[in-house]
Amino acid sequence: MHLEYKKSKRPPQTSRTSPSNGEKACKYSCLKEMLYFIISLFLCAFYILISFRLEFEETEDPDFTTLCQKLKLPNRVRKEAWENWEKVSSMDGVLEYDIQKKKELWGICIFTAAIDLDEMPFTFTELQKNIDISVHKFYHLLREIDTSTKVDSTVSRLMKKYDVLFALYDKLERISSEINSMLVLKVSWILFLLAKGEILQMEDDLVISFQLMLCVLDYFIKLSPPAVLNEPYKTAVSTSSINGSPRTPRRGQNRSARIARQPETDTRVIEVLCKEHECNIDEVKNVYLKNFLPFLKSLGISASNGLPEVENLSRQYEEIYLKNKDMDARLFLDHDKTLQADSIYSFEVERTPRKNHPDEEMPLIPPQTPVRAVMNTIQQLVMILNSASDQPSENLNSYFNNCTVNPKESILKRVENIGRIFKEKFAEAVGQGCAEIGSQRYKLGVRLYYRVMESMLKSEEERLSIHNFSKLLNDKIFHTSLLACAVEVVMATYGRNTYQSHDSGTDLSFPWILNVLDLKAFDFYKVIESFIKAEASLTREMIKHLERCEHRIMESLAWQSDSPLFDLIKQSKEREGSVDHLLEPTSTLNMPLQHNHTAADLYLSPVRSPKKKGSTARINSTSSAEPQTTPASQTQKAPKSTSLSLFYKKVYRLAYLRLNTLCSRLLSDHPELEHIIWTLFQHTLQNEYELMRDRHLDQIMMCSMYGICKVKNIDLKFKIIVTAYKDLTHAIQETFKRVLIREGQYDSIIVFYNLVFMQKLKTNILQYASNRPPTLSPIPHIPRSPYKFSSSPLRVPGGNIYISPLKSPYKFSEGLPTPTKMTPRSRILVSIGESFGTSEKFQKINQMVCSSDRLLKRSAEGSNPPKPLKKLRFDIEGSDEADGSKHLPGESKFQQKLAEMTSTRTRMQKQKMNDSMDTSSKEEK
Repeated sequence: MHLEYKKSKRPPQTSRTSPSNGEKACKYSCLKEMLYFIISLFLCAFYILISFRLEFEETEDPDFTTLCQKLKLPNRVRKEAWENWEKVSSMDGVLEYDIQKKKELWGICIFTAAIDLDEMPFTFTELQKNIDISVHKFYHLLREIDTSTKVDSTVSRLMKKYDVLFALYDKLERISSEINSMLVLKVSWILFLLAKGEILQMEDDLVISFQLMLCVLDYFIKLSPPAVLNEPYKTAVSTSSINGSPRTPRRGQNRSARIARQPETDTRVIEVLCKEHECNIDEVKNVYLKNFLPFLKSLGISASNGLPEVENLSRQYEEIYLKNKDMDARLFLDHDKTLQADSIYSFEVERTPRKNHPDEEMPLIPPQTPVRAVMNTIQQLVMILNSASDQPSENLNSYFNNCTVNPKESILKRVENIGRIFKEKFAEAVGQGCAEIGSQRYKLGVRLYYRVMESMLKSEEERLSIHNFSKLLNDKIFHTSLLACAVEVVMATYGRNTYQSHDSGTDLSFPWILNVLDLKAFDFYKVIESFIKAEASLTREMIKHLERCEHRIMESLAWQSDSPLFDLIKQSKEREGSVDHLLEPTSTLNMPLQHNHTAADLYLSPVRSPKKKGSTARINSTSSAEPQTTPASQTQKAPKSTSLSLFYKKVYRLAYLRLNTLCSRLLSDHPELEHIIWTLFQHTLQNEYELMRDRHLDQIMMCSMYGICKVKNIDLKFKIIVTAYKDLTHAIQETFKRVLIREGQYDSIIVFYNLVFMQKLKTNILQYASNRPPTLSPIPHIPRSPYKFSSSPLRVPGGNIYISPLKSPYKFSEGLPTPTKMTPRSRILVSIGESFGTSEKFQKINQMVCSSDRLLKRSAEGSNPPKPLKKLRFDIEGSDEADGSKHLPGESKFQQKLAEMTSTRTRMQKQKMNDSMDTSSKEEK
């Protein structure tokens, strides 16, 4: 009725008049009915919402409802969390009897739902308190359930931050005890937390965080009366007080006046702190002047005002904590159980007992805490590079001058330009106040860059007897890769994390340096092996880090769409005309991988004629490759890419090694399937390499395993494959949770298998079910790592004994060799070839040897005959050198043992050579 009225034609009005009463009544009635309609809709929606909530709460556990109310969860998060719980509980029937684990998993389901939906009304500490769980237990329980990559990333950052805070608080407690200043522990820790939150953008940087902590300690040590401090801090504070202004009588000095005389820029105390804790003084001074002092000024804190108020600092820190919604690090002060390390879920850091008496003669042993471990590693690197220059040496300049085109100017300009970019990117990642720290680290990288370059050129000169390296030294990609590798070594040394259980790196971790230098991963890979060979002082940990970088490149980074790898494959395919021998002939897979190539081979000679067995390749300084003498039958063959061939050889070996590990866990009852799966895997990498574009090597591996098991009627679900894969040391969940399906679209690995992998390889997979399956690919020869670890212990066959090369009994401190301090473990080690020195060492060894005699005598006194000790056979022939039958009469126990150990080392060297020969012959068969 009202609609008809609205549409009715109104009479024309020639003049403005008031509406009639009828019109007013109609409009009022229309508005009234519209209001009734809106209210009805609202009531219906409200009724549906209440009904849904009542129905939802009826299905919930009352304790779960209470937990959600305590955490103030929105309904959307609450619903998602309950759905997550129903999935988890359906897989674990024991939960209904384990109330505490049930509560803990509720909390984990709530946490994952809140992260996925971007609605986090609680902090991580609040969640911990409500479900009574430690950080480590939370992390390990979370790993048991299937979560999104978003949750994985959030938890990884949280755990890295926790590791850093745990290590730093432990260090602060120790330092406070050493300087006898436990009274200011609370205020210094809270001030440090506040400074760390305000200054650092990247809060998981252990080194810069520790440097900032030293700045905080410097501030509070200066505020402490010298009488309550221990040495050397007492002297440093007293010296600062005396030198701060003209001396006045002590009775006339009050505390405020003494503090006021100490200028804030006085660095005597901080120099002592750096010396005591093996920290780079230049870097710490930079943090102190550029970051810490401006931070104090922004808070209105001054040394002349005495100790700052704890409550005020705590209130400001709480704002940061609530904003970040992570853990309340103030609870470390209370040793709260939610932040304490759990021995079940984390390892114990080696700790050193403190002296019980000041006159005790036993030397203090430095504890291997995370902070000390990192500082020692940094000190080793700095000591190595102290003798190096950040400018080319005379020898390098000589090589430059011998070039047809002198590369010095372009090299220096490139180093300068990259330095500016690095400084800018470092400041963006860590904090604008830390730009100078970035410059200092880059300078160390430049020194290492020149040092390794010189070593490489010397090796090439000796190998080729040439002096003109014009083409190599004018190659931009070679220099950028070499510089990137040197800087990566420095960054990894500073970013080293003792905790390995969830160490996925920091924001500065590899491949960050590739992005900064705009360098392709495939080009970077070419220099890694040559870099390790050229720099003999690299630690075992650093060699392993570079090897992991190489693996990451081979598994995914080199297969990105913009990688030069695909262009190289395309060029090789056009030359070859066939894909069968395009990348690496399958016939060479079971042959040992040769490591006689250099960076020059890979950068200067991307195309090389096939080498005759026994022939050597030589690099000419002005041409890409030197012609080689080959049989007439080979002269017409198209040249092969050296870098591409070597890359594929390494990829095949890495791929098979991972497949072998996975098969041993899942298909031990069907060992014959491993060879078939490998054949499909290798065929895909060689012939269907486009499937690797923007994907991961392990994705192809898992799909190959599932496809072969499917066609062979083996009941192996993809979920089981993924579960086993998660336990591999290098695995991350993103590999199987986020796989490229088509451009811009990602999904799980099972979707990739169904929509992409199976569609591409269906015909090939079905061939393995026919009566004439494809010929199996040879198993790759798996050698030991090509990188020599000088400190690797060698296991004695037949026993749990290891022999390590002799380590230097000295370390470098301030440029001078000083005796290394023994750890409780190293005190029981005996080394062959070391000068024992004092007679006490001989007595201890004899006591250790004689103790075995006493054990034998005690057993002989019993009714049963003595049980012989386990005999260790050190030689292949089987003669037993440990039974004492071959010793001369009159030899002391020490002489006997020393002779046995010397014989052991000689025989093990022979055995190692024989074992290597036996292994090679078996694999060739």
